[in-house]
Amino acid sequence: MALPAITPYALPAPDRFPAARVPWRIDPARAVLLVHDMERHFVDAFTPGTEPIRSAVANIATLTTAARAAAVPVVYCAQPAGQSAEQRGLQREWWGPGVGDDPARAEIIDELAPVPGDIVLTKWRYSAFHRTALADLLAERGRDQLVVTGVYAHIGCLMTAADAFQRDVQAFLVADAVADFGEKEHLDALAWVAGRCGIVLSTEAAAAALTSR
Repeated sequence: MALPAITPYALPAPDRFPAARVPWRIDPARAVLLVHDMERHFVDAFTPGTEPIRSAVANIATLTTAARAAAVPVVYCAQPAGQSAEQRGLQREWWGPGVGDDPARAEIIDELAPVPGDIVLTKWRYSAFHRTALADLLAERGRDQLVVTGVYAHIGCLMTAADAFQRDVQAFLVADAVADFGEKEHLDALAWVAGRCGIVLSTEAAAAALTSR
């Protein structure tokens, strides 16, 4: 029931991104950047220094830098250590105890560590909206766009994008700033989001849009 060991694979290039169905564009006055589940526990399922996690981390760092420079809120969601069986819920049957009891396993990796002014939400389920203040945070700041990065593309990132859509929040999944169990799952997540609830785009395009003011 633990996370699988992830075999390295190449991040998809833009020519493999699914086409957009809607003309949404990131607006830095409307957007929030989400860094999803980049705790050591989840990142350590990848082989260090290999693709896709090497480039995904670098691309997320590019986006956090761009967002901070443009005064776009940067929000992290991360599961806590030491979850009880009740807190873990049905996820325990699928994935075991999760992060476990070691607080170090629940820390965001050093390369993406939050800085003062960033927001860190405690995350409990696949969607970053579930039992968190994310929806309230967006509403309080008058923002209705969520730019999604992190792991894993076909689980929490996809579910968060779908949840955003159902809350009338435009979702943008950054295809080369997410990573997954394998290439198939990664591409499936991109196709599902692009076909059902959001926009799939590159780090380059997202960074340019975030700094477009």
